Amino acid sequence: MNDTPYGKIVADGLWYNNAALVQLLGLCPLLAISGTVVNALGLGLATTLTLIASNVSVSFIRNWVRPEIRIPIYVLIIASVVTAIELAMNAYFHELYLVLGIFIPLIVTNCAIIGRAEAFASKHTIPKAFVDGLIMGIGFTLALVALGGMREAIGQGTLFDQAHLMFGEAARGLTVTLIEDYRGFLLAILPPGAFIGLGLLLAVKNLVDDRLEKRAVRRAEALGEARA
Repeated sequence: MNDTPYGKIVADGLWYNNAALVQLLGLCPLLAISGTVVNALGLGLATTLTLIASNVSVSFIRNWVRPEIRIPIYVLIIASVVTAIELAMNAYFHELYLVLGIFIPLIVTNCAIIGRAEAFASKHTIPKAFVDGLIMGIGFTLALVALGGMREAIGQGTLFDQAHLMFGEAARGLTVTLIEDYRGFLLAILPPGAFIGLGLLLAVKNLVDDRLEKRAVRRAEALGEARA
């Protein structure tokens, strides 16, 4: 499997095998934290760092770990990485750390991370494991931010509210008010709104995939007719 091209790794991570929209992994933080863009971005970046560090570590030790104990070893690596990230967020992004709460340590149980360690990093070289972790993390973060932006815009009428939690006091002006004097739509902020929003994102992705597939079929048919 070491011959997996980088182009396929990127395409799979961002679209064709997106952890959130295709594999449907990591739905607990995806649905619970995506109430705003900032919350979604914070957890997405933490997950991306975890994916990169765990993938690289697993790839580095893949030839030294016995198959019988590989899963516990992977979990220990992921837990160590998440602990370091949690301590760093508590030190440098304390208010955001308080908002994200239990969902930071719960990254350890994110099936997408252990899944990439087992399915990809343990079978590929360090550079490819790094790229896979980075792209899978970016794909997951984009899904989080898209859902968070949708819920924040509909639920509060804003975007990038409380940006100072991540970017400092100078970022207070980044908040974009989409609708003045908007009373909000509570359902979008509540958990049912997260399920509805995720369903809409999945529907859009399936629609795009269907159109791309039909376009590819038409091109193949046209090419066949031209050769005939």
